[in-house]
Amino acid sequence: MAGSLSRVIDLKKLRDDDTYRLGIVRKGIEPEVLDDVLDKEEICRKLQQEVEELRSQQNAASKEIGQASPEERDDKIAAATAMKELLQVKENDYGTQSELLNELTIALPNPADVRCPDGGEDNFEVVEVIGDCPTAPPMTHAEYGEFMGWVETEKAAENMGSRFAYLKNEAVLLEFALVQYTMSKLVSKGFTPVVTPVLVREQMMVDAGFFPTDRNQVYELPKDDLFLTGTSEVALAGLHRGDLLEREDVPIRLVGYSSCFRREAGTYGKDTTGIFRVHQFDKVEMFSFCEPEKSWDELEVLRGIEQEILTELQLPHRVILVPAEDLGAPASLKYDCEVWLPSEGQYRELTSCSNYLDFSARRMKTRIRNTEGNLLAHTLNGTACAVGRTLVFLMEHCQQKDGSFVVPEVLRPFCGLEIIKPPVS
Repeated sequence: MAGSLSRVIDLKKLRDDDTYRLGIVRKGIEPEVLDDVLDKEEICRKLQQEVEELRSQQNAASKEIGQASPEERDDKIAAATAMKELLQVKENDYGTQSELLNELTIALPNPADVRCPDGGEDNFEVVEVIGDCPTAPPMTHAEYGEFMGWVETEKAAENMGSRFAYLKNEAVLLEFALVQYTMSKLVSKGFTPVVTPVLVREQMMVDAGFFPTDRNQVYELPKDDLFLTGTSEVALAGLHRGDLLEREDVPIRLVGYSSCFRREAGTYGKDTTGIFRVHQFDKVEMFSFCEPEKSWDELEVLRGIEQEILTELQLPHRVILVPAEDLGAPASLKYDCEVWLPSEGQYRELTSCSNYLDFSARRMKTRIRNTEGNLLAHTLNGTACAVGRTLVFLMEHCQQKDGSFVVPEVLRPFCGLEIIKPPVS
């Protein structure tokens, strides 16, 4: 049990580092919860010491039995038996208290970095704004998808329920063009392409940092003890679970493609038209394992790639620093790239990138070889292309007054289309 405790969160930093502790509090965790964790940890450490001392004494008592005279042996055996019973009691106590501590610590988030703004989702900090924001097009993305015969939601609702859609006709070609374009770009930058499984075991969801906090967003297959992932990041993280990486091999940069599934719990009434917020979507995801001292530079690499893609797609966007209370449990710092959605007259999130520091690697036991002691790797992730949502923005930004659609130049080699005319009524 002691080994599993050490890989949940850095309890030493929680006890000794005020900045580390404050980073957790800024994510909305009450200080009293952290005090309970530290009290429980103190109990566990004392019990562990008692167990180790009793084991040492028991070993010594066993040796004494073998060396004792016949008249002393019965007393020695009785003393050793009593010590063994006491050891079993202490081991049980330690196991119980360790399990309680584990339940407390597994729910603690990665501390927010000092650069994260305080507060909730409305307290973000704008880092950069790129491009001009056009006025609303003749049709919203939902209206345009229906007009072009690209999105079928009525039959999807009949067959699967709300927040599902059929993608049809040229929109399918555009979807695969987006995947090929982003994949080709990332591979040219040295990323290793991966098609990931979409089903993982519960422990992988825990180790990647999504459970227990995001469990209500995940589809479960209880008969098989499997869960549908909401991002290929989960499976990508598991590729080096338990591995000792060589220093010369990092950073290890992966780009994964998969379908993704989210329950969208708590979003009733939000984005109910079109394909902006659906239960199933495709995504191209970047993932990196790197040295601790280089992870902040690596985050800027991922952010730069995301902005490069948005710029080449000619999508006006801004980059924001996500506030501490709006960060997911694993992220220490997160950038959102928000694209202007003309029909709504506001920016909406399209991609993001996060630095998890050693939060996930600690759980997965992913380390980097080092002569002065092996180091926990740092892991980072970023969305290269949320395909369906990217189509939403393109439907509004590439829509023309006559109803036609001008395909972004970077996508044309991958779909063979330049201008898509509306269907003849």
